[in-house]
Amino acid sequence: MRDTVIFDFGGVITSSPFEAFARMERERGLPENLIRRINATDPDTNAWARFERAEIDAAGFDAAFAAEARALGHELRGDDVLALLAGDIRPRMVHALDWLKHNGYHLGCITNNVPAGEGAGMSRNAEKAAQVAEVLERFDHVIESSKVGLRKPDPKIYRMMLDTLGKAADQCVYLDDLGINCKPAAALGMAAIKVESEGQALDDLARALGVMPGSF
Repeated sequence: MRDTVIFDFGGVITSSPFEAFARMERERGLPENLIRRINATDPDTNAWARFERAEIDAAGFDAAFAAEARALGHELRGDDVLALLAGDIRPRMVHALDWLKHNGYHLGCITNNVPAGEGAGMSRNAEKAAQVAEVLERFDHVIESSKVGLRKPDPKIYRMMLDTLGKAADQCVYLDDLGINCKPAAALGMAAIKVESEGQALDDLARALGVMPGSF
């Protein structure tokens, strides 16, 4: 029986930063998906990966990311990207968390984040940081990449959550907006859901748990 749900945060509980990335690229006349292309180049050692493991600070990321963008022929500071990371909380997802908790499910959150902004949601203002903190209180356990020095899709970070919750993988459902982060969860035996929209994710979650569609 699947009695545990593990969520990514950005792009699942909040709106996706990719939407903000695309908007900035359009506004600045940059190539579509430039930021994602930079972050996909040397994915374990690039500026983004090192920042998510807290191996460099915000100033180091700003410079390293700018150098990576320049190597592709474009001018883009890392700090400009950081300003786009804090998405808006999705109310239906928060309602789903409350429904799951009320009905006895165990809740975990694994988030790749960076040591910038305020709190786990990397908020740029105290009000949004407080809203994120209130949501995170609903989880039994939260793992932040920037605090543990591991980042998805490293399988060790998923095992860390399973060990902390005391759960086997086949008891868990995992939700993430990146397919590359769903693959290790599925390989371990979790039911993995790639989040493409709020409604799709919640419908897929209901099916995975065997509850009525529209329950949350």
